[in-house]
Amino acid sequence: MRKQKKIINQKSTTMFFTYTSKKQGNIHILTLTGELIDKNQAEKLIQEVNDIIQNNHIHFVVDLGNLKYLNSSGLTILIQILTKARKAGGEAVIANVGKRIKELLIITKLNTVFTVADTVEHGISKLNKLVSN
Repeated sequence: MRKQKKIINQKSTTMFFTYTSKKQGNIHILTLTGELIDKNQAEKLIQEVNDIIQNNHIHFVVDLGNLKYLNSSGLTILIQILTKARKAGGEAVIANVGKRIKELLIITKLNTVFTVADTVEHGISKLNKLVSN
């Protein structure tokens, strides 16, 4: 598990973001945890996505179940993952989307861009259907 910290103000408030990556069949599951509020927090994540794609693994389920907060920078990271997968001929599905993040996706109309699933298992199922079409 990788961890990066960012101090956002003078108080001792620390925002953190971590992720894990695991392969399940031909799908990579990226589990995001914490608060994704700065693109610099996700540099290693994006590099890992690039490396995975270079190894011809192009399908992702992004598990947001442990992601507490996401802002426009965080949305940009999700869009980057989706775009990189699609450019390589693959797909990305987001799963376990909490209420606040789901509202953000609706407000920004990104719910029409992403395939959204209730659970990782449902995301894998949706991804398999998308890929087989």
